[in-house]
Amino acid sequence: MHKILYIVLDGLGDLAIEELGNKTPVEAADTPNLDNLARLGKTGLLYPVKKGLAPESDIAVISLLGYDALKHYTGRGPLESFAEGLKVEKGDLALRVNFATVEDDGKTIRDRRVGRTLETPEAAALSKEINEKVVLTGASFEFKNTIGHRGVLVIRTKKKNLSGWITNIDPAYGREGVFGIALEVFSNSVSLSRPMSGLEDSEGAILAARLVNQFTTKSHKVLQACIVNKKRVSEHKLPANIILSRDAGNCLPEFPSINSLYNLRFGSFVEMPVEKGIALLTGMDVVDVQKPTGDLEVDYSIWARIAEAKIKEFDGLYIHIKGPDEPAHEGDFYKKKEIIEAIDKFFFTPLLEKINLNQTVIAVTADHSTVCKIKAHSADPVPVLVCGAGISSDGSENFSEKTAQSGSLGELFGRQLLPLLIKFSHG
Repeated sequence: MHKILYIVLDGLGDLAIEELGNKTPVEAADTPNLDNLARLGKTGLLYPVKKGLAPESDIAVISLLGYDALKHYTGRGPLESFAEGLKVEKGDLALRVNFATVEDDGKTIRDRRVGRTLETPEAAALSKEINEKVVLTGASFEFKNTIGHRGVLVIRTKKKNLSGWITNIDPAYGREGVFGIALEVFSNSVSLSRPMSGLEDSEGAILAARLVNQFTTKSHKVLQACIVNKKRVSEHKLPANIILSRDAGNCLPEFPSINSLYNLRFGSFVEMPVEKGIALLTGMDVVDVQKPTGDLEVDYSIWARIAEAKIKEFDGLYIHIKGPDEPAHEGDFYKKKEIIEAIDKFFFTPLLEKINLNQTVIAVTADHSTVCKIKAHSADPVPVLVCGAGISSDGSENFSEKTAQSGSLGELFGRQLLPLLIKFSHG
């Protein structure tokens, strides 16, 4: 059996941009390594979950690992809380949250991510204040910051009767059944949490929504008075003065392990809590990597060295690189193009120098499109390439959305990709 390198570039997909010569960022980027891999193998278009759905990363990654997200998914909150070491028992309420900035009215959102300038030590100090000063009626909670403006929240009652079927405080994300979905158009105002449609009489949902709304109001008052935020304002920075929560769930998902499904041992190295939670719950070994330095050459070169070393210990590696997603959320297509080029140069160049392509199946794709024009995830498909280990070329000239439209892999859904890679790995 050949080794599998499964590389996911977060938010890679996009639409054509006039300033880039009516090309997408990946089409406009100088990517000799990715283009060569495409020429050596096969390409196609991939819908990470299903057509018409703009997925969040969690359900996309679950699908990319071969699982039926509709069957297993219980919300992003439980996944990230578990990854951060918080206990989530059935009937507890777990949510993913962002520190954000609102105007003095407490409702109008200035920036959903505090301008992406909130440092993790600042967030830790704010979290400490919230945990010490906020008191919920008839419930307890744990709040934990993770990376930058991100965090997790678990609310508990003695009866453990909270329901995850509630709407989001964060207006940028909706819910389609159990799935969280990124909205292209949304109100720039803090939402109230409510029981989801059809569950208006559910005591667990009513109580959960009430507690989330109470937490939002009380934590806002605490954050407004925090020294950290007063200092940020004095430095002409946005204050992190409200918590926007979303993607509630009231239990952990139960996945059959990848090893039991495919008789393979997979390793994973990822940057974000949600991918770490999924990796742990699906039975993958999480490979420790140092925190990013911010220097793309340094960071991607380190990841390449780790991949080259660790592939020897596993049957396959799942590598999730956050890079392209963040500038796309800011609408910065030049930066997105620059990061794609950096991944090609500093990650793929040293990796491919060490990897024997005749003995390795390499797949490169994305978990979703993050479209610069709308600064959000979209339902557009993403390109995928598969090469190595005797896989014949289908004549694809490069790695791009446009070329992938005529690739021999055709249109795939996320959950079909890993079984296909395993088939190729067996020759």
